[in-house]
Amino acid sequence: MQNINQKKIAIVCDWIKDWWWAELVLEQLLEIFPNADIFTSVFFQENNPVFNWRKITTSFIQKIPVLNKSHKLALTLRPLAFESFDLSDYDLVISSTSAESKWVITKPETIQICYCHTPTRYFWSHYHEYLNMMEFWALNFLWKWLMPKIVHNLRKWDYVASVRPDYFIANSINSKNRINKYYKREASVIYPCIDTTKFVLNEQKQDYYLYVWRCIPYKKFDLIVDAFNNNWKKVILATNTDNKLYRNLKSKSNPNIEWKLNASNAEIIELYWKAKAFLFPPEEDFWLVPIEAMSTWTPVIAYGKWGALETVIAWKTGVFFEKQTIESLNKAIDEFENMTFDYNLIREHAQKFDKKNFREELLWFIEKI
Repeated sequence: MQNINQKKIAIVCDWIKDWWWAELVLEQLLEIFPNADIFTSVFFQENNPVFNWRKITTSFIQKIPVLNKSHKLALTLRPLAFESFDLSDYDLVISSTSAESKWVITKPETIQICYCHTPTRYFWSHYHEYLNMMEFWALNFLWKWLMPKIVHNLRKWDYVASVRPDYFIANSINSKNRINKYYKREASVIYPCIDTTKFVLNEQKQDYYLYVWRCIPYKKFDLIVDAFNNNWKKVILATNTDNKLYRNLKSKSNPNIEWKLNASNAEIIELYWKAKAFLFPPEEDFWLVPIEAMSTWTPVIAYGKWGALETVIAWKTGVFFEKQTIESLNKAIDEFENMTFDYNLIREHAQKFDKKNFREELLWFIEKI
């Protein structure tokens, strides 16, 4: 560790705008490397104490109105933005990315490590899904026409950029397999983490289910609304996304479905604690939210595919449903209600993803190379 602290380190990330679960990895990197500098395309977290006293370098996109708030609109500029960074003074560069920050160029003697959440979704694994759920409102028609004409070159650029890191770390086995498929690179797996010590509130379980996330199409809020409109069980849906989808789903929700908009972190933790189960309906590469739920002794009902298979243990910390349908989800809920759980085992499983383990594994990896 002493040798690492003597090195000049840069941490590169795609953007710093919202504060979600991918940003928890960035926070941990900054905690592990307190003297590291930050490079990112845009930065809008001025009041976040995590960045106090940090040297933060942004790209030219930061100064372009509208584009600086939408990484999708700035799609063709973002590769140029990351290639423009001068990292020649750094011994170690770590990119935390699900998009373009791995595009940075370093000197031959600089070690570059890419902590990859997934290969760029809108170029590869989720291209058709993103194409069908463009969030450009009046410009949707233009992007649906333009994207198929430019995506081929964007994929070639992304593939070329994937050779630049010296080492890949994947956030899951699922992402490791995608890195191998799309980039033809091998990756080590180090799971992302949470601070399990934050989840210490003592509350009794209540008779409701819970789902927390952004209300966008692939997060499958619509599936939960349809399923609970059908089964009439109590569910709480928490989001900070006030958009057309949120308003449409809220308007069609029966009284047993309660929506909470812009709940605080403390309120979310309390909701975790009191919920009888946490719902996890989307397809995700890896997701920390079910781990947060399990940290509060709360079992998970998850769609049995991809990242959920690496965080939830069937019949021990939760149950899976096979298809993203009303019938399949409600069948899993009925199975759950006829089961008993060892809640201490659920908590112990979540603690495997504590930040202490992430720190130890990452430092061991870096010291090894």
